[in-house]
Amino acid sequence: MKKPDVKVVLLGDMHVGKTSLLHRYMERKFKDTTSTVGGAFFLKQWGPYNISIWDTAGREQFHGLGSMYCRGAAAIILTYDVTNWQSLSELEERFLSLTDTANHDCIYAIVGNKADLTDSKAQLSPDSDSFSEDQTETVEDRTEPQVTREDAMALYGRILRYKGLDEKSSLPADKMCFETSAKTGYNVDTLFETLFDLVLPSILRKRHENHQSPTVDLEECRGSGKRVRSSCC
Repeated sequence: MKKPDVKVVLLGDMHVGKTSLLHRYMERKFKDTTSTVGGAFFLKQWGPYNISIWDTAGREQFHGLGSMYCRGAAAIILTYDVTNWQSLSELEERFLSLTDTANHDCIYAIVGNKADLTDSKAQLSPDSDSFSEDQTETVEDRTEPQVTREDAMALYGRILRYKGLDEKSSLPADKMCFETSAKTGYNVDTLFETLFDLVLPSILRKRHENHQSPTVDLEECRGSGKRVRSSCC
C-alpha cells in the first residue's frame, strides 16, 4: 500500500453522515451505512500525492479513539446534521478536545450534512440539473434547519480561539463552513477538493523534512561489526 503524504480526519456524532460523505466522494454513490466501529480509512490519490481520509466512530464507547486518529492530522472535518442542533453542540462539547493531537497548523472545516432536507438547491443530483430520482419529497416538504450557517461560522470562530489562533490571519469562516448532502452529492466534491488544496503546503513541507532527515541503514550497521557507545546526560 502506498504511504500517505497527509491525513484528513472526519469527526462528529453518530448518524450525521460522515461515512456516507466519504462513500459519496470516493465511490461516487450514496448508500445507507451502519455506524462505524472504531475507525476506517480510504487512500485518495490527489495528483502525485496520497491522502488518507479517516472515518471515525461517533458512538460514546469509541470516543477515546478519536484523539489517536487525529494524531498528526493536517485537516479535520467537524461534521453535524443541519436538522439536529445537538449534533453541532456535540462538536464543541465532545469532539473538539480530540483535535489536540492534530498538527499545530491543522485546518478545520465545519460541515453541515443532510442539506437536501432543508435546501432545495441541495436536492439536485451532482450529475444533472434535475432532482435526483430517489428524491420523493417536494420543496414544500423541506424541514426548517435547526442549525444555520451563521451558527456554524460562530463555532468556527470559537474553535480558532480554543486553538489560540488569530482570526484575522486564519482562513475565513465563510470559506471553511460548508453545507453538503451525501445523498445527492451537493457540495461534497467542493468540500474535499478545497481541503486538499489547502493541505498542499503541509504535504510539501513533510516531503522536504523527510528528504532532509538522515536515514540509518540497519543492515549496514549490523554488517560493520562496530558497536556504538551510548552516553547519557
